[in-house]
Amino acid sequence: MARHSGPLGPGAGRTPAPALALVRSWATGIVVLCVTEYVQVEGVYDPLVGPGGVGSFGAALALVHLPNLVCLVLATFAAARVHPLPWRESPVRHVAAACAVPVAAQLLTLALGRDRTGPGTSAFWMSTGVLLAGCAVGLLLDAWREDRDPH
Repeated sequence: MARHSGPLGPGAGRTPAPALALVRSWATGIVVLCVTEYVQVEGVYDPLVGPGGVGSFGAALALVHLPNLVCLVLATFAAARVHPLPWRESPVRHVAAACAVPVAAQLLTLALGRDRTGPGTSAFWMSTGVLLAGCAVGLLLDAWREDRDPH
């Protein structure tokens, strides 16, 4: 018969292994990104843009890139917040935990839309700028929140 060290069994309350900490952050980032992108597509893109796409740079910025920025900030922030100590004290691990999902989503989007989003297009550069800004703002929000949390 196995002995349990507490109500949740052996290992309850211990710091997760580095790989599990990353997986937990990435899973959180995926869920938040999927939910926010779904809300964006159903609430903004489909009703306001439609199948014809956007007609101008301003419309693309307002109806595609800024809502994407919000989605990326939220996904990065959520993934960073669930990344536990002591692993979050390593800048490389923390950035990998927080930004891997947005970067993977960007690479997937670029791979699926190669004909429309090549490096020579403004869509490529705008989405790359949005990715960088979203990750930076999400990490800054996490750092700000970390400073406000009493330990």
